[in-house]
Amino acid sequence: MKRSLVLASVGLLLAAPRALGGPGEVTAVSVLPGPGSVNVVIDVRGGVQVSDFTLKEPARLVVDVKGATLHTRGILYDRINRGGILNIRYSQFTPEVVRVVIELESLRDYRLAIEFRNRNWAIGDQLRSTTDFLRQRKAAFVNVDAPAEEHFTIMPSNLNEITNSTLAYLRLHGRNARAYLTGKTVAARFNYDYRDDEIDEVAERSRQLGREAHEVHVVFNNNALDYAPRAATRLRTALGQLI
Repeated sequence: MKRSLVLASVGLLLAAPRALGGPGEVTAVSVLPGPGSVNVVIDVRGGVQVSDFTLKEPARLVVDVKGATLHTRGILYDRINRGGILNIRYSQFTPEVVRVVIELESLRDYRLAIEFRNRNWAIGDQLRSTTDFLRQRKAAFVNVDAPAEEHFTIMPSNLNEITNSTLAYLRLHGRNARAYLTGKTVAARFNYDYRDDEIDEVAERSRQLGREAHEVHVVFNNNALDYAPRAATRLRTALGQLI
């Protein structure tokens, strides 16, 4: 599953494993700025446990991914203030814990969202159990737009679940099934350019979510070339946010 801590203008998205088990790995840490918010995305594979806490002076959010080893090269943050994020550090804190430290301009309340990457979490009776679990913890279910395939790593796109009325979350991975299942890089897996009629579909879906949630976050993850920012701009136009 993918976990997302949304700190007012700062969001932390923990992208969870494709499968339900296996050795835990942290494979990437990235920052995705957006209008009025920033997502820090931590990609995870295998079975892990996650805990988080805050520290003062200086203000920091600390995320521990337990049962995981670091499988990505550490990249220095450029220290540009993005939505209140001043710096990000991550390392193999102990042999079984990867620690991610996010330095903040100030401490803020945060909300939690989870994206599942195994469709068995959302099929049949399991969907009710999954959403009840999130609802009890006031965590948001991350809805997706993904290829129309029933492979276990592809979540169904016909869900508009809202488990926290303050936040609806929609993440778009593109609709290229072959690339999604066989791509060797992130850009290759999510290589998809949304058509105008598909953007209109996303706009209507966003409106539907907005009728039941106070706030809707829509994130394009089709990150080959400039597909994601162009799609986001076209969506804002379709929603009447850009003229």
